Amino acid sequence: MNIEATIEHITDWLLDYCQRAGTRGFVIGVSGGIDSAVSSTLAARTGMPLLVVEMPIHQDRNQVTRAREHIAFLKKSYGTVESVEAELTDVFDRLIEAFPDGPDDERREMSLVNTRARLRMMTLYYFAALQGRLVVGTGNKVEDFGIGFFTKYGDGGVDLSPIADLVKTEVYQLGRALGVNEAILTAAPTDGLWGDDRTDEDQIGASYPELEWAMSFDGDKSALDDRQREVLTIYQRLNTANQHKMEPIPVCIIPAALR
Repeated sequence: MNIEATIEHITDWLLDYCQRAGTRGFVIGVSGGIDSAVSSTLAARTGMPLLVVEMPIHQDRNQVTRAREHIAFLKKSYGTVESVEAELTDVFDRLIEAFPDGPDDERREMSLVNTRARLRMMTLYYFAALQGRLVVGTGNKVEDFGIGFFTKYGDGGVDLSPIADLVKTEVYQLGRALGVNEAILTAAPTDGLWGDDRTDEDQIGASYPELEWAMSFDGDKSALDDRQREVLTIYQRLNTANQHKMEPIPVCIIPAALR
């Protein structure tokens, strides 16, 4: 991949989309992870106004530190970047109090994890509506089109996706070229939705390089070793289970004879 040309291509794409849409810039949430760091830096490079939003909900301190250091980097490097912190912990806790318990603790926990992501999506669109801006997505290709590792109408609820055609290793390559700080580049990827230090690999059962391999695999399965077969099974299971996230919303078409 030509990294510098790809950076320019995405930057131009963002700028062109914003100008054609007649909007006043961008809004993005930052988490202290590589995907939001790269996406926000690309948006800042357009020269359009960018509002970077930090939205902690019982957040791990290391994630908060990385996010704030990245925001400082953006403000120092680009003159059109502003930031705001929307502390959502109390709001989230009040939501939990308002919701009834479920019959299954594991399902309830996952439901609340997705609620965190949707609360953040609502927050980003609040600021976007106030300022007439577009919400920039941070999902990469493996997450968005491989295993569906995102929350529908949460972090999947965005206006445009600048890095959704890049796999994770390519996102890291862009991050290094863009000057993203070392703490983010070396941190284990995490969605930051659990209030602890669990990583994406802990949740998925496979690393991003392994998933990238599985996503492109089209060979002889009988030649695979045990770990490769395990990773391929993980990928295929998640890809199948999460098709409802990756495909357009199904619409029931009414036959002409019924009209």
